[in-house]
Formats: sequence, structure tokens, C-alpha cells
Amino acid sequence: MRRALTYLFFLLAIAVHMQAQVNTDRVMAIGRNALYFEDYVLSIQYFNQVIKAKPWMAEPYFYRAVAKLNLDDFQGAEEDCTLSLERNPFLAQAYYARGIARQSLEKYAGAIEDYTKGLEFKPGDRAMMSNKAIAYVQKKDFTDAEQVFEELIRAHPKQSLGYLTRAAMYLEKGDTAKALSDYDRAIALDSFYAPCYANRALTLYQSGRYAEALKDLNQAIRLNTREPGYYINRGLVRYELNDLRGAMADYDQVIEMDADNRIARFNRGLLRAQVGDDNRAIEDFDVVLRLEPDNDIARYNRATLLFKTGDYRATIRDLDAVLRRYPDFVQGYYYRADVKRRLNDLKGADRDYIAAMKIEEDRRRGRRSLASTAAKDSTRSGANDRTREESDRNIEKFSRLVVYDRKEEQKSKYRSEIRGRVQDRNVQVELEPMFILTYYERQADVRERVFYDRLVERFNDRRVLAWRLLLTNREAALTEEQIAAHFASIDSYSKRIERTPSNADLHFGRALDYLLVQDFTEALRDLDRTIELAPDAAPLAYFARAVVRYKQLESARSQQPDVTSAAASPFRFGAATRPSTSADARDPSPADEARRHEHELILRDYDQVIRLAPDFAFAYFNRGNLRCTGRDFRAAIADYDEAIRRDPELAEAYFNRGLAELSMGNAARGIADLSKAGELGLPSAYSIIRRMTEESKSNE
Repeated sequence: MRRALTYLFFLLAIAVHMQAQVNTDRVMAIGRNALYFEDYVLSIQYFNQVIKAKPWMAEPYFYRAVAKLNLDDFQGAEEDCTLSLERNPFLAQAYYARGIARQSLEKYAGAIEDYTKGLEFKPGDRAMMSNKAIAYVQKKDFTDAEQVFEELIRAHPKQSLGYLTRAAMYLEKGDTAKALSDYDRAIALDSFYAPCYANRALTLYQSGRYAEALKDLNQAIRLNTREPGYYINRGLVRYELNDLRGAMADYDQVIEMDADNRIARFNRGLLRAQVGDDNRAIEDFDVVLRLEPDNDIARYNRATLLFKTGDYRATIRDLDAVLRRYPDFVQGYYYRADVKRRLNDLKGADRDYIAAMKIEEDRRRGRRSLASTAAKDSTRSGANDRTREESDRNIEKFSRLVVYDRKEEQKSKYRSEIRGRVQDRNVQVELEPMFILTYYERQADVRERVFYDRLVERFNDRRVLAWRLLLTNREAALTEEQIAAHFASIDSYSKRIERTPSNADLHFGRALDYLLVQDFTEALRDLDRTIELAPDAAPLAYFARAVVRYKQLESARSQQPDVTSAAASPFRFGAATRPSTSADARDPSPADEARRHEHELILRDYDQVIRLAPDFAFAYFNRGNLRCTGRDFRAAIADYDEAIRRDPELAEAYFNRGLAELSMGNAARGIADLSKAGELGLPSAYSIIRRMTEESKSNE
């Protein structure tokens, strides 16, 4: 009897252990889902659970480090990578991630060590070689940097990024000729990559070659109409060419795209001040100071404008704040002395005048003020004396226009490889995303359309969910408060389902919560149950299940080495364009067969939605996207046709149909659709039209 009980307890222990294993694997998978879909705060919570249950595993520390990198918690990311490598010293990506964290913390020697170690496991890795070279540049070790760049270009001779980054190094060394030569090579390799032109333009601008710089920036903007930095720098070039109206138009364009763009607001404020538009210039500086209260250069400029408009009290307040931070700013004292005289504060005016005279006398005797030191340290050889970089806060450069900071640009280069989704970041032509059911959406850049459908509205009118359901293709990552709310909602639904297990609405509501916290397995179970309980009244459940299945498929593909995301661009434009078929010449692998099966299940769900709700335009749109990813463009175009027939204002359908038409070789129809998409509020369509036009000319 004792032996039997011992054996029974042994079996129970194995069962408990196996259940814990399954749960840990599942939580890990959900965390990766959240990471892939850029829900970083949520993903950290899942990885915390895995670490608590199995602290000896390396992977959860690594994935948590990646999430922290995306949240700019570089110290935490470095610590997590170290913990990961203590458990598995052969994890190349952990060396890479720790290198990025250390580089962001300016620990350049440590970053170089990490990239060197990572390259032992992944020889020739482009990202690690590039980051290692940049770290040498940041250490001012140009000899070693140049050697790494040579190795990088030999290993990846057809990649423009190697030349682009090396050009930045040559600029750091002051070798403009070599930098321009590398930009030329980059453009020769990839003439449709906007940063090639934009970077060369900035170098030409700083060399005083304004007409050439303007030509390059025009081309960069044709290729990418949504990058504010290109307009800002073109505004500088136009200013140098005495095209004040054109410069103002560029800053207006940036502010139309982003009303809170500090550089555009600052520069436009300076230009408005130059033309005597003082009140509107003050408005621009007000915005800068609302966004950045410590920007004393903007505050001083506002003070001068307030003085011109006769608001002396406000002028004094701004000058007081500036001089507290810059107590040796001579011009500030002279200016405040003048304002105090206007206010009949003659003693105060004399004190300021005497203080300014004393600072000037100290300078003549060789004592250097803080402001003059900053001016000398921040002035770079060859830099234009009418501009400054955003990080240059020398108050004596208060009247200079601002360019984008090269240091920040350099940081973005070595961090871009690991930020965001784990997918190919070099894809330049992508479908407008699928629509989903959710409670949140992120802010659009320009378009503010609210997507409406009677099916969703009728469901909302029933008031069976705690939040109002939305249709959107602009998903938003959850905040910590929202995450907590939806976990609590799941618990609430679970208790109610225990009492009334046949209530389809409860299962549907819980499924949406699971979807938001990226638990696709549980979301599918609830959606299956919803459909089982209400098979003929569940078009939204079929729609949601199709979305969840696609997300699950996309996330699973992202975990496979050397496989692009399911959302990666299927488009191939240009002379080699040919109609595509869904057939593939090679024999399908078991993984391919599994994906095709999932693909078919998703299609069937959309078919069911359309059978139950034939006027639901978003089902046709999503099915079209699914067919595009399988390169079945003819069927996709038919779906977009149906979506547009039901919603003629659906810019996303015109955009995606245009891409499908172009992939079929139908240039005229494709460009017409992209033009319509741009007209309806998708400006990225215009950059593709320009690309196609340029490519067509080059093939003539």
C-alpha cells in the first residue's frame, strides 16, 4: 500500500511538473507575442512570470531586455542581458542587445567587446559589424572604425547602409570629400532610399553648396513625404538661397504633420520675427516652451518679441529666467537694462548695465565665461555659422536656425535594428494593415477618420461590453493601467461564465480581453465557443477569430530564424515585375503545409463573415490583404473592389489595390489607385507614385 501511494504521488508530481512546463512555455509565447506587436510593458509582465517560475532560463531575461531597450531603460536592459548570458553564454543576440544598451549608456569599450563576442557566434552579421564600427567612432578611434567598415562593406557589398554610416565617420573626421564619395556610392546602390539623398544634402549644405543640397532634399522628399527632418533641412537651404517664402512653407508643412514639432516651431518663430510677424512668432515660441520649459534660447527669443510688442513685465520674467541659468550672458543684461529703463527702474537698469560691463572686462583680461566656453566647444569646423544643432544650448546662438542633431541621428542608427517589431525593417513598400476589433487606437499622423460600420454600431447599442468596440487598423499598445483593467476584466468574465456558461456575449467579451493582452490561444478558445453558441449571429466573432489566427501565424513566423514576417512586403516592382501565382516551384516543407492550413482557416472565417454580413467592407479588405501576402493579387484586387464598392472613402483599400495592380504590371491602374488614396488622406501613396515614375524613366 505504501509503495502504491508513493508511486501515485510520483505520478502526481510529474503531472504537476508537466503542467508547470506547459504553462511556462505558454506564458513565454504570449510574452513574445506582446513584444512582436510592440506591447512592451505588457511583454515585461509576462517575462517576469516566467523568470519567477524558472529563474534559470536565459531567454526570458533576453526578451525582457529587448522590451526594456524599446522603453529606453538601457541600464535595466544591460542587467537583463548579463543575467541571460550568465545562464547561456552562447546566446549571440544577447551580446548584440547588451552592446546596444551599453552604447546608449556611452560604455563604448564594453559595447565593442559585446559586438566582438557576438560576431564569434554570427560571423559577418551586418548589424553587429555596423554598431561596432559606430562605437569605435564614438570613442574617436577612427583607425579601428575604418577597419571594421572595410570588413562590413566587403561582407555586404550591395548594402547602402555600410557606405552611409562610413560617410558619417568621415564627416566626424572632417573629411568631406570622402564622405560625399561614400554617399555617391550609397545612392548608386539604392537610388530609391531617401536617407542617401538627405544625408548627402546635409553635407552639401554645410559645405555651402546650397543648390546641390536643395536638389538632393527635393529627391528625398519625393521618396518619403512624411519625414519632417527633410522639410526642416530644406527650409534651411531655402533660407540660405534667400527663398524665405519657401523656407516658411517647409516649416508650415512640418507643423501641419506634427503641431508639436519643436524644431519647426522654433525655426518658424525666428523667420516670423525676421519679417515682423511678432505676435505669431510669439505663438510659436509659446509652443516650444510648453513642450520644453527649460529651452532658454526659445525663452530669450520670446523675450525680445514681447519687448517689441510692449509687454515689458512678461519680457522681464523671461529675461530673469534666462539670466538665472546663464549669469554671464552679456547681451541678456544689456537687454534687461533697456527694459528696466522703460519701466522707470533706473537703479535696476544701472545694475544690469554694470554687470554686463564687468563680464566684458573679465573677458578682455582672459577670463572665459560659461557662454564663451560653450560657444568654443560647440563650434565644429566647417559648420554653418547661421545654424546650430538641437542639442547645442549655447545661449549666444539664440538667433540661429536649428538642424537635426547628428548625435541623435547616430544613436538612431545603432538602435534601429532592435527597436520595434522583429521583422525586416528595410521593406519600403507595405500594405496598409488589417482592421481589427479593439477598444483603443493610436493617433493618426494626418487622417482623423473614424471607421464606421452598422454591424459594429448595432453590437455597441446592445451595451454588453464594458468598453465601446472600435474598428481600426491603427493598433495602440496598452498602458499599465489598461493592462491591469483587462486582466481584471478577464477575471470578471470568468466568474460570470461559471454562472452562465452558455452566454455567447461573455465569451466574446473575454476573447477581446485576451486578444488585447496578446493571449491568442485563450482568445481562440473563447471565440470558438462564441461561434458554437451563436453560429448564425456571430459575424464579428468570425472576424475577430480571423484576426487572432493571422496574428498568431505572424507571431509564430517571426520566431523562426531567417524567415521574414507574414506581414513582410510581397511586392516586387520594376522591370522584373510579373504576375504571380500562388504556386511555388519547390516542394513545400511541413512548416509550409501548416502555414497554408492556417491561411485556409483564416480565409474560411472571412468567407463566413461575408456570408453573414455581405455589406461588411472590412472583411473584404482583410481578405484582400491575406491574399496579397500569398501573392494572389487577382483575388486580392477583387476583394478590394468589393470593399470600395461598400465604402468609397476607404483610402486603405485604394492604396492596397494600387500596390496589387502594380505587382500585376498594371502601372496605370495602380498609380490611379494610389493617387486616389493620397487624395483621401494617405500621403505615403505619393512617394510610391514618385518611385514608380522615376523607375519607369530609368528603364526607358
